[in-house]
Amino acid sequence: MFGLFKPKKKERILSGERINAIGDIHGCYEKLEELLSVADVNLYSEKLVFLGDYIDRGPQTYEVIQRLIELKRQHPDNVIFLKGNHEKMLEMFLSGEDRFLFLDNGGNNTLDSYMQLGQEWDSSPIPPEHALFFSNLRLYYESEDYIFVHAGLRKGVPLEKQTEKDLLWIRSKFIHTDHDFGKPIIFGHTPFPEPYVDDNKIGIDTGAVYGKTLTCVKLPNKEFISV
Repeated sequence: MFGLFKPKKKERILSGERINAIGDIHGCYEKLEELLSVADVNLYSEKLVFLGDYIDRGPQTYEVIQRLIELKRQHPDNVIFLKGNHEKMLEMFLSGEDRFLFLDNGGNNTLDSYMQLGQEWDSSPIPPEHALFFSNLRLYYESEDYIFVHAGLRKGVPLEKQTEKDLLWIRSKFIHTDHDFGKPIIFGHTPFPEPYVDDNKIGIDTGAVYGKTLTCVKLPNKEFISV
């Protein structure tokens, strides 16, 4: 009787490009500053990808977004911002499509952060520069070696045909699959007590806004830095 033969998984050959990714910040400005200070990212030669969910639940959304805008201004080619489901909820709130979903998921903290500025812009609580930041967020970023996305991908669907809903909201159907997406997926959205790593994906939402840590993964070495 012959045993089942499982072929060895083909080892991926990486380009060696140095990319850093940071998980869900959720208004935790002090943790963001601490992580940026210790992660040792050289933005003149390395890329830095933020995986979305910059806002809500934490107290300092305005400060977080202002800091990210400054980073992009200083290094326009090497800083990349993805859209999270919380940015989608803010979009729906501002457009009037759904005001309650945003407020039910920590949106009041975001509004409070902006209201402390003491002004409105054309009846919006969001300054124009910040509104532009939100409108320019990407749904995913693909490098030669990795795919970066907020929540995950649905198996069997080409990257360019993935829905916004899945890219921003999917959880268990992505996390619990052993599907090979062609490149490792770097994602946030679902908080873990420590970075999640399997053959096909790396999750780096480590619950910063819940009193846990904010995490950066440095690729290709898979070095994790959490504060």
